[in-house]
Amino acid sequence: MTGLFAASTPAAQKRAAFRAGLESGRIQRFPGAFNPLVARLIQEIGFEGVYVSGAVLSADLGLPDIGLTTLTEVSGRGHQIARVTDLPVLIDADTGFGEPMSAARTVTVLEDAGLAGCHLEDQVNPKRCGHLDGKAVVPTEEMVRRLHAAVSARRDPGFVICARTDAAGIEGLDTAIERAKAYAGAGADLIFTEALRTPAEFEKFRAALSIPLLANMTEFGKSELIPAATLESIGYNAVIYPVSTLRLAMHAAEAGLREIFAEGTQFGVLDRMQHRSRLYELLRYERYNEFDSGIFDFTVERGR
Repeated sequence: MTGLFAASTPAAQKRAAFRAGLESGRIQRFPGAFNPLVARLIQEIGFEGVYVSGAVLSADLGLPDIGLTTLTEVSGRGHQIARVTDLPVLIDADTGFGEPMSAARTVTVLEDAGLAGCHLEDQVNPKRCGHLDGKAVVPTEEMVRRLHAAVSARRDPGFVICARTDAAGIEGLDTAIERAKAYAGAGADLIFTEALRTPAEFEKFRAALSIPLLANMTEFGKSELIPAATLESIGYNAVIYPVSTLRLAMHAAEAGLREIFAEGTQFGVLDRMQHRSRLYELLRYERYNEFDSGIFDFTVERGR
């Protein structure tokens, strides 16, 4: 029963698929998954990859996105998500959870967890959400050391190390471009520029760099929501939708809970719930039943 208890695709193969996708000329769409079941849904619908957001993991723990989560918490959730999907999973590793040596250890832990790649950012540690004001970035040289450490610690050359810069909203777009060039020189495989605002800014960044680029299409932030086809035409290689599934789920959960509180029954919101049969389909109940029947399909001989 291959792929029943965990994904059937090995981590190395997922990493190879991620790299191939970045070079394919087709934009790789990575919606955020706030739990493993959502990752399975992302795969079923047909997306190219899964993203694990640090902001979502923080929110899931009831915490703001200000660098309070630990490597253990992040790698643990990443492992849970990566193990159930055949898609490559990219995870948010914040600033690497410390100094350059910590960033190096982070890469090894995330490799062991089965992730296809991670992104490290140039914010001061502890960081804050990329679409909030008041951020601060470390000097370029410090981020270069962070990346050098991460790249040197990587054991599987297929593991994608993405460098995120938050400098555009602090030091300006031109400086962010220069930082991105330095990060590429330090060995980053992919560049993620946070909080670009307009298609023109995305175009300017693309024109300045030859390395693969990732766009962040998060809602209610500083970036205009640009369709994937437009980003692809600009020349972007990947796009993440980090918080979309959590926002959809929490909005629906709040509306339903308020109705139950007011009415004393969930009858009025049944049409907004996932049916039991659909949940069982995603969970592959029938395949588990087949496996169980196959394992325990025997009779006990008497008198021996």
